[in-house]
Amino acid sequence: MYIKSLQLQNYRNYEALEAEFSPNINVFLGQNAQGKTNLLEAMYFLALTRSHRTSNDKDLIKWGSDFARISGTVIKDNSSRLKMNLVISKSGKKAKLNNLEQRKLSSYIGNLNVVLFSPEDLSIVKGNPSIRRKFVDMEFGQISSQYLKTVSQFRLVLKQRNAYLKKLQHHQTKDLVYLDVLSDQLSAYCAEVIMTRLTFLKRLQVFIQKIHSRITDDQEVLQLQYSTFFDAEGKDVEALYNLYKDTFKKNYQKEIQRGVTLFGPHRDDIKFLVNDKNVQDFGSQGQQRSVALSLKLAEVELIKEEVGDYPILLLDDVLSELDHKRQTHLLASIGQGIQTFITTTSLEDVDQTLIKDPNVLQIIDGKIKQEEI
Repeated sequence: MYIKSLQLQNYRNYEALEAEFSPNINVFLGQNAQGKTNLLEAMYFLALTRSHRTSNDKDLIKWGSDFARISGTVIKDNSSRLKMNLVISKSGKKAKLNNLEQRKLSSYIGNLNVVLFSPEDLSIVKGNPSIRRKFVDMEFGQISSQYLKTVSQFRLVLKQRNAYLKKLQHHQTKDLVYLDVLSDQLSAYCAEVIMTRLTFLKRLQVFIQKIHSRITDDQEVLQLQYSTFFDAEGKDVEALYNLYKDTFKKNYQKEIQRGVTLFGPHRDDIKFLVNDKNVQDFGSQGQQRSVALSLKLAEVELIKEEVGDYPILLLDDVLSELDHKRQTHLLASIGQGIQTFITTTSLEDVDQTLIKDPNVLQIIDGKIKQEEI
């Protein structure tokens, strides 16, 4: 799959943009604050209907405008053409596929798969657990619409349950029957979310071990460990459902005192173990960078296995952050025919021996033009 063309209207610093791209390697060249990252963000948003830089969609609308529009033409593996369109306004966002409006975003997400590399990826490894949970939900969500729907329902019931616990905490109600109902619903979603996460993480583990072994010259073994309240290994959905249901029941008073749900996948974490040591706590920055790179490259392979086509690679100012060895491993993966977008301030950051005949586009103050190299 590849993005053939992109149109922007009132998006960030772009008043209007139309651009066509190579199905191979595209380089956005320009100084800082010209709009290079905005272009990658637009592609990311086109795929996932959310930004990797802000949680407020209104930030994406050009100052003084009422809406922003992102449109793209995507060519699939079978040469079929898909027109994707997103409109962002102060009242929300609307998505269309081939001019047909999608009532639910879950039916839209997954038609375009992207993997983003950025300097902030290190936070997935060394940051707090919420960053890793967000990574898992966003990446698994784009390859499984069912997981996306389950996570959305889980969050909705969790929000309702927390609100009701607050009412019980402040003595605005005493009825525990409704809490039983919410706990039962949440237990079911907890079990489904955790089982799906475990399934995908096990598949990701296969790729990440091989990739990390190559990056470290077989000196390190990387393992993913899912950390949850229960040991979920060997348990099925029904067993997890019963465990959560019993746990909620036994801890009603504790949760009412706190006014919040204390158990569930919203409190889980993923640990990265390098040679059996937690790299978040004991790894060097070099080791953490290698884990982050291995994770992203493994994600590419998992998406390929799941959807049958490679995702689009978005490399946002990462080449200058990597040493030659890690850059080589990253760029070597591009040789598999993956459409790639690279942002950089200088072509000196791009190893010309690994990237052949890139399509170079100069970005200056929200405008784009072809660059000869």
